Amino acid sequence: MNRLSVGELLEKLPSSPKIKKSRYCEKGVYPIVDQSQSFIAGYTDDTSWLYTGDLPVVVFGDHTRVLKLVNFPFCIGADGTQILRPKKNIDIRYFYYSLKNIDLSNYGYERHFKYLKESVIELPLFFIQKKIATILSAYDDLIENNLRRIKILEEMAQNLYREWFVNFRFPGHEGTCFVESPLGKIPEGWEVRKLQDVLELKYGKALKKADRLGGDVPVYGSSGVVGYHNNYLVKGPGIIVGRKGNVGSVFWSNEDFYPIDTVYYVSSKLPLRFLYYELQNKNFINNDAAVPGLNRNQAYSLELVVPTEGILSKFCRIADDFERQAYILKKKNISLRQTRDLLLPKLISGKVDVSELDIKVPEEVAV
Repeated sequence: MNRLSVGELLEKLPSSPKIKKSRYCEKGVYPIVDQSQSFIAGYTDDTSWLYTGDLPVVVFGDHTRVLKLVNFPFCIGADGTQILRPKKNIDIRYFYYSLKNIDLSNYGYERHFKYLKESVIELPLFFIQKKIATILSAYDDLIENNLRRIKILEEMAQNLYREWFVNFRFPGHEGTCFVESPLGKIPEGWEVRKLQDVLELKYGKALKKADRLGGDVPVYGSSGVVGYHNNYLVKGPGIIVGRKGNVGSVFWSNEDFYPIDTVYYVSSKLPLRFLYYELQNKNFINNDAAVPGLNRNQAYSLELVVPTEGILSKFCRIADDFERQAYILKKKNISLRQTRDLLLPKLISGKVDVSELDIKVPEEVAV
């Protein structure tokens, strides 16, 4: 088995323009891939930004260390995004997984590409590379399929909320009278209330980064899960709302969780499931603040329409069922990732021999 540095394996690629983040669009024909955690960071319609080299390629985040295998036409976003492609005698999927097996965690927040190029990877025979890549790709394909199913379930719940509580097309709406309210016409029996009347935004608690590295309790910041801790601060399920940073971001946790001091968590006698969707439609930005942030008094002054208890109960039963299905899929993905990550170093190092395994290699990458 050969061992070569990543830098020795890289093919020279044509230079391509990089789009500044300020020019990302929410929608467009061509996806933008950068070094962020999200696989697709934005979109553009401008063909002049398209990457013109061969596909697929590996995208590497110089600062973030994020790795992505991209096999579709795309545009390169922001500085720090490196485009990598191995030489012809190397399977690119194997190359991608070999890069994922390299530990670059000890270099802090600096440019990591120079360290990546110096790193050495194992190069077994070409047909072995293909088999290893096929095994690991099978896990990623299952994970991706589950993510698509999760997204569909989440969209179904969102659409149900909009139909019932925005468009007022809830069960029995045909025979319902509508009355005037401060927010326009609403179904008779429903109420317009201020947030301060129906919920409390409670402060999270500071937690050092060193204390977010262990345990199984998710730690929530305004960008979502930012680590794990041994103890919970709030029993789940619960709602987390961004206070600093990603102001007004809204997250749901099925499990007990720890909200840090950049977020609030919600306490209410109303069903949290309903409030989760309701809060996502609120404008929490406090434009008068010297430092933009979510001001509780401004938030509490916002109004919402509270449905009747019967409608709320029906909605929560259906939405909770969607969430339960999504939660099961999320748990499956955790297990799949753990198994893949345990296998990865053993396969790459050759500790698990795949040479005699009868593995069907996809036709488009067949030897």
